Amino acid sequence: MSVDLTASVPVPAPAAGTTVGPDTAGTATHCAYCALQCATVLAREGDGVTVRPADPAEGGLCRKGWTAPEVLRAPDRLRTPLLRGPDGELAPTDWDTALDFVADRLRALRAGHGADAVAVFGSGGLTNEKAYQLGKFARVALGTSRIDYNGRFCMSSAAAAGNAAFGLDRGLPFPTADLGRADVIMLAGANPAETMPPLMRHLTRADLIVIDPRRTRTAELAALHLQPVPGTDLALALGLFHLAVTEGLLDRAYLDERTSGFDAAWQRALPWWPERVEAVTGVPVADMRRAVTMLAGAGRRYVLTGRGAEQHSRGTDTVAAFVNLSLALGLPGREGSGYGCLTGQGNGQGGREHGQKADQLPGYRMITDPAARAHVAGVWGVDPDSLPGPGLDAYRLLDSLGTPGGPRALLVFGSNPAVSAPRAGHVGERLAALDLLVVADFVPSETALLADVVLPVTQWAEEEGTLTNMEGRVLRRRPVLPPPPGVRTDLEVLRALAVRLGQDPARFPAAPRLVFEELRRASAGGRADYAGVSWERLDAGEELHWPCPAPDASGTPHPGTPRMFLDRFAHPDGRARFAPVEYRGSAEEPNAELPLYATTGRVLAHYQSGAQTRRVPELAAAAPEAFVEVHPDTAGRHGLAEGALARVVSAHGAVVARVRHAPDLRTDTVFVPFHFPGEGRANLVTGAALDPVSAMPEFKLAAVRVEPLRGAS
Repeated sequence: MSVDLTASVPVPAPAAGTTVGPDTAGTATHCAYCALQCATVLAREGDGVTVRPADPAEGGLCRKGWTAPEVLRAPDRLRTPLLRGPDGELAPTDWDTALDFVADRLRALRAGHGADAVAVFGSGGLTNEKAYQLGKFARVALGTSRIDYNGRFCMSSAAAAGNAAFGLDRGLPFPTADLGRADVIMLAGANPAETMPPLMRHLTRADLIVIDPRRTRTAELAALHLQPVPGTDLALALGLFHLAVTEGLLDRAYLDERTSGFDAAWQRALPWWPERVEAVTGVPVADMRRAVTMLAGAGRRYVLTGRGAEQHSRGTDTVAAFVNLSLALGLPGREGSGYGCLTGQGNGQGGREHGQKADQLPGYRMITDPAARAHVAGVWGVDPDSLPGPGLDAYRLLDSLGTPGGPRALLVFGSNPAVSAPRAGHVGERLAALDLLVVADFVPSETALLADVVLPVTQWAEEEGTLTNMEGRVLRRRPVLPPPPGVRTDLEVLRALAVRLGQDPARFPAAPRLVFEELRRASAGGRADYAGVSWERLDAGEELHWPCPAPDASGTPHPGTPRMFLDRFAHPDGRARFAPVEYRGSAEEPNAELPLYATTGRVLAHYQSGAQTRRVPELAAAAPEAFVEVHPDTAGRHGLAEGALARVVSAHGAVVARVRHAPDLRTDTVFVPFHFPGEGRANLVTGAALDPVSAMPEFKLAAVRVEPLRGAS
């Protein structure tokens, strides 16, 4: 099949009346992968499933979307529970035996070591219903504070900066389609041409300013590419803010009417004159000046950040500095302009709103807020004092596994931390130190293969529920076929475990619609208010963006909020807040022993840890193994032949990867994608430095050397 890799499908929901059910008309749903959540139609064809865009006239799916049904037919699809026996091997067992074993071990560990001896690790790929129920299960059925999720490794820095600046965090506070009418868009650390190709349909009209140390596919399409030294994005953002001020490009009326804190932020940016920024970042002054002039002079303009700017030990400050730039130019809270963040995982937005995070309760409520605790406890029918307090962020949670006083058991739903976590070799050791590791997944991921119990669960085409895409719009997931015999939904698993742990079955329903109805009540009045969203409205074709409160006193439904902040920001005074941020160097810098910067990221063919896409023959053939991109001059100095195997060595570990010469890469930088297992895990070389605000690990930078792997081919 010939596929346009940059074409898009329409983001709006399928029209009302689209058949829901496994027949020739097809089932309206959404893609299995990224947070763009392209609208698709699935249809049964024999024993398989076909996929097509909801409206082919508007464009096509990306390569991953077209091949998503192949994952349903993965030859190693999990179809029965697995239990590790006395011989150390995983062997098939029945559901009652597996669940009884898990519940017995959980009871014993809690009795002997306290509730926090059991931990839970969730995912930004779970539906809203699963994310909500997982948080409730942890805090009510287990009584543990030890819950976090892999979204901490994705969106946490942007979320922290957005909450501080605007009083509320939504990836895009405007519809994605608005980008299609932009004149200029600045992309800081984002490569959507590979990570979410259908988005490029919305970016073709604009002049793109791309900030990335690599000459990515997105950068190749840019009107201007700024190529900073890895880890210096914050200095560059301060320099762009400095130029906006000194070049007289500020929107003074906007600053006076809609913001606070400008003077303090400007004092921090004042020392970052352009020549100093060039010395630190390597970006020419002329290019910086052109970037600011382009952005300030456009009619409709946006600043968007991605993981490249955020996955650093000062990622929150970096995002805040780009928010400062957007505020200085008067972008946020105006139709046709704004700041936003490109969320990664399919439910990266909804997954962080409903209780998977260590410090949050449903509705984006903070777990330390007495009023929030009282509201959610009332919905759950428990004493507010029985709810645990905030736990540990994702990396610290994983780092504490099996240590004195740390969790002795971990339940993993929809995540693969053995590959995706920083300092992956160390995390693997911590997983092995547990008394009990339980993994719910649909394929034997690298984490599942380490588990004591593996529970086979449904995939996206076999289940229903809701997800929230990166523009804050709630979407309906609909099943096209039943799950294979022996496979259960995550909600059924949570219910069965909760009942075995002594909970009332009514408190943990397995029907997604019932869980969503409770989620609506729990989120009501919170920052992420879903009270006015119903499956009936979604099935009728309404496009509902949160916040969407309950109907007013007259019974009139709330229309949702596609564009936020048009009248006021979410802080009590209605103003957006500048952040006074200081530049700090990276946690690691190259030295004589480790002379190069290594940065990690995604490639077109794969998604996240690759557990799904590596099982699709077409995608696996396109990117079959780990590789390291190296500039030819750098390769020559280090004896790295094109196509040969090499070791990428850091202070934390080493990756074995195939050398690719990349003439457009910086000579001081190498790139390693993070989709591969075993010795090819990019996160073997990443460290444990964390952002002090968001607890985001520094995925995007490690000091390394690259050396030939002797005797290998």
